Amino acid sequence: MYYKTEEEIELIRHSCLLVAKTHAEVAKKIRPGIKTILLDKIAEEYIFDNKAKPAFKGYQGFPFTLCISVNEQVVHGFPGNYELQNGDIVSIDCGVEANGFFGDSAYTYCVGEVKPDVFQLLKITKESLYKGIEQAIEGNRLGDISFAIQQHNESNGFSVVRELVGHGIGRQLHEAPEVPNYGRRGQGVKLIEGLVLAIEPMVNMGKRNITHLDDGWTVITSDKKPSAHFEHTITIRKKQADILSSFELIEECVKNNAELTALN
Repeated sequence: MYYKTEEEIELIRHSCLLVAKTHAEVAKKIRPGIKTILLDKIAEEYIFDNKAKPAFKGYQGFPFTLCISVNEQVVHGFPGNYELQNGDIVSIDCGVEANGFFGDSAYTYCVGEVKPDVFQLLKITKESLYKGIEQAIEGNRLGDISFAIQQHNESNGFSVVRELVGHGIGRQLHEAPEVPNYGRRGQGVKLIEGLVLAIEPMVNMGKRNITHLDDGWTVITSDKKPSAHFEHTITIRKKQADILSSFELIEECVKNNAELTALN
């Protein structure tokens, strides 16, 4: 683990804000009937136009700019010729490298009108992200973040995926420590200013079990029930975590897109 300087944190923030702007460009175009590969193309062009690189493309062989995961797909879904349908949920994970530093953020979108229980899954998953971030202050332990996420989801009848975790981030896309979405209060690494984390609850409507598709990447729920994913990159501070990524631009675009249902 290494702890970032203020100058490094500002460079990470720059990358994270570019991620948020990329999400916003994609959010403008999400609608029933659009192929997910077109969303990937929009993101890739936007990132290159802003003198940055897609962080995921080529990472351990991943072939696309975005991870686009629909309905029962948890994470790492491949963009392709699938056309989004009214009632789908689509999780989009985006990473960017600029000036030698990475930014990372994910958001799950409601395409058209989704079922009430699916909407609740997204709402609770997003809330749990902020419950975890509330615990990301100096002096706490990593387990305080993990416990808060697990407790909020499970108390609302949902389950957290355990095989996939959040992570440190900075000069590398994935750095130590791992940030599980389950755990015990008071356990794990002590949180110190300068630590930058990507916190990312992945939450299933049904059971927590997952499996992989034959492409070797796409993770789906074993019971084929929907899954949601929200992610912020943050840095530890003494009294309140500093959220380096942003949902504000994304949610402004969602509200202005009549083909999407806003979560707030």
